[in-house]
Amino acid sequence: MARAGLTTDRVALAAADLADEIGFDKVTISALARGFGVKDASLYSHVRNLQDLRTKVAMIAAQDMADRIGPSVAGRAGKDALVAFAHAYRDFALAHPGRYAAGQIQLEPELVAQSQAHQRVLATCDALLRGYGLAEPDLTDAVRVLRSAFHGFVSLEAIGGFGHPRDVGTSWERAIDALHVMLEHWPSAPSTPSM
Repeated sequence: MARAGLTTDRVALAAADLADEIGFDKVTISALARGFGVKDASLYSHVRNLQDLRTKVAMIAAQDMADRIGPSVAGRAGKDALVAFAHAYRDFALAHPGRYAAGQIQLEPELVAQSQAHQRVLATCDALLRGYGLAEPDLTDAVRVLRSAFHGFVSLEAIGGFGHPRDVGTSWERAIDALHVMLEHWPSAPSTPSM
């Protein structure tokens, strides 16, 4: 029988909080059970296994990211939208490192397709890049460039990977400026030679 007061949502949220505290890769069923003061078995009424728990944390992360990015970008276009998106992304990653790490795991495509939070983030990215006049397949390529740039920067920042004395925030601003210029001057896709 499940311990009174434990619910699937409460267990998942506690796991997300624990991930921010100790690191996503260190979250286990046992560590979570200790936090609740229960035996591991008490949690298996709410999660199937560690992978299920990690997926639930990833879904919370997507919701939190969508809640942070969406309002930041709303009503903005062009560079203003890019700056708002970038700052919301960085702020989330640095404030919630465990959730951020959870948001990077590979989920089943069907789960992502059914997730309103994931779809909100994707729609925000889509609108941001369409504001630069991009359409597919360039839009997908640009999303990959932005994600790589943002993820690489915040991941290095989080581990203290920038040893130069120049202010990291200034470098971040310059990176956003460079990304803006890149998006404004996105190269045309090469034409496919006809046979």
